[in-house]
Amino acid sequence: MKEKITLPKPLTFEEVWAILQETAQSQKEFDQKMKESSAKFDREMEKSRAEFEKKMKESRAESEKNQKDYEKRMAEYEKKEAKYKDEYEKRMAKYEDEYQKRMAKMEDNMGNWSNNHGSFAEEYFFNSFEEEKQNFFGEHFNEIEKNLKVRAQKLRDEYDIVMYNDSYVAIVETKFKAHEKDIPKVIKKAETFRILCPDYKDFKIYLGLASLSFYPELEQECIENGIAVIKQVGDTVVINDENLKVF
Repeated sequence: MKEKITLPKPLTFEEVWAILQETAQSQKEFDQKMKESSAKFDREMEKSRAEFEKKMKESRAESEKNQKDYEKRMAEYEKKEAKYKDEYEKRMAKYEDEYQKRMAKMEDNMGNWSNNHGSFAEEYFFNSFEEEKQNFFGEHFNEIEKNLKVRAQKLRDEYDIVMYNDSYVAIVETKFKAHEKDIPKVIKKAETFRILCPDYKDFKIYLGLASLSFYPELEQECIENGIAVIKQVGDTVVINDENLKVF
């Protein structure tokens, strides 16, 4: 048996109109609420934007102020730095000038001290040679000179003590405190003497190193090079010329 279906009763015009009126009213209310909500949202967004712009403006102003303060501090720092640098350079220049003056004075004093002691050594050994009547190195020398300075063209040299006879020349370099580095200079004296004093170019030359202070290595070096060792022992001048070489 088929089930009986009951169809809904058709709406009347008045009922349809009432529904349309209700729907229109609901739509109107919804639109109103949406309008109010949108207006509220716009007001809030405008307020937020205004607050944001205000904060950004304040932040920029603060940043600009900080930047100006920083630039001002940097300008003051650079000014102070320039001042301190200028004062430092002036102070250092003053110290450098004083230092150079002191060093020059010290060098002058040292030079005077060295020259005085060198002159003393030269005078001491020269007087000793004169007192012994110029008999040295197995030879008798007729003449003796000190502090002989010779110059020819671009060459010049100085010889502390020089002794002569008819065949030999003895050249003695005097030092207050001799050193091994003086030996090549002593040996070169024979070469320069022959050039600067051509009258004696064919003479046999003896070389000697006289010093108030000798050490073993220096003495041995002189002996090996055929240079006479002349030194002070107490109040006596002692000469070691056993291995004397003719230059």
